[in-house]
Amino acid sequence: MDLMQTIITKAKANRRRIVLPEGDEERTITAADRLLSDAVADIILIGNPQNLKDLAKQRGLNHIDRATIIDPLKHGKKEEYAHLLYELRKNKGLTPEEAAKLVENPLYLGCLMIKNGDADGEIAGARNTTGNVLRPALQIIKTMSGVGVVSGAFLMFVQDASYGENGILLFADCAVTPNPTAEELAGIAVATAQTARSVADIEPRVAMLSFSTKGSAKHALVEKVVEATRLAKEMNPGLQIDGELQVDAALVPSVGNGKAPGSAVAGKANVLVFPDLQSGNIGYKLVQRLGNAEAIGPILQGMAAPVNDLSRGCTVEDIYKMVAICANQV
Repeated sequence: MDLMQTIITKAKANRRRIVLPEGDEERTITAADRLLSDAVADIILIGNPQNLKDLAKQRGLNHIDRATIIDPLKHGKKEEYAHLLYELRKNKGLTPEEAAKLVENPLYLGCLMIKNGDADGEIAGARNTTGNVLRPALQIIKTMSGVGVVSGAFLMFVQDASYGENGILLFADCAVTPNPTAEELAGIAVATAQTARSVADIEPRVAMLSFSTKGSAKHALVEKVVEATRLAKEMNPGLQIDGELQVDAALVPSVGNGKAPGSAVAGKANVLVFPDLQSGNIGYKLVQRLGNAEAIGPILQGMAAPVNDLSRGCTVEDIYKMVAICANQV
């Protein structure tokens, strides 16, 4: 059984409640119908109920009646959610009137449902920007205790099974934080290790990447990676993590043995933590395009509850897979 099928099987066993704020977006409702048919998750669609029913009929979708449909303008918990939002944001100057309006925004409503215990996770971004998806999530759900930074990991399925975990690796951060501090980079490493365990069922061996290996170059950028590695070890003493490592030293046993002898990670890494967003985003796309790897993500990490952002160019298959992954993050 391949990893994605394992993730789907685990999601079916857990049956988490995943809210889709863009319920009337065509790819989203099509993926929802398939997810409901396959019993991958309990789906909550936000949108006008009649519009959703009409769209389902137009597209020949036969399982949408199994979803929970929430009208953002009129539902039984609207006042409760408005009060919750006001309490969460009143110290930031939010008024009750503003809260009452914001709860009609599906992206805010989805996060409030999670905060209130009425949903377990959220997938959005088929029609909204990353900023629009993350803003309510950061305001309402907030970041995980001890991590304090949001990042995006990609599951990478490479052609050569000798790399990573039988050809499976995680790359981060490839999506969110442009220039992380040493503390943020440490949090990204710890969060990605948790994603490796919860989503990929992999025991992580984390390489903190740089253009230097074990002091081969001296630079402030290298020092940041060294400090991040130290901090990550403090945050999670049992984690197998090493740095700073060049990418060949992280992945190739002979190079790792030569450049970092005795390392438990060098030459055997299955989690690659890039020093900044530029290198992470460039790196995963190079491997995807030139190496013909499959890239699934970004899987957002560091949130107190799972909220995942889609590319606006996503396919129905992408949404289906991300819901299954989201269900495994809970």
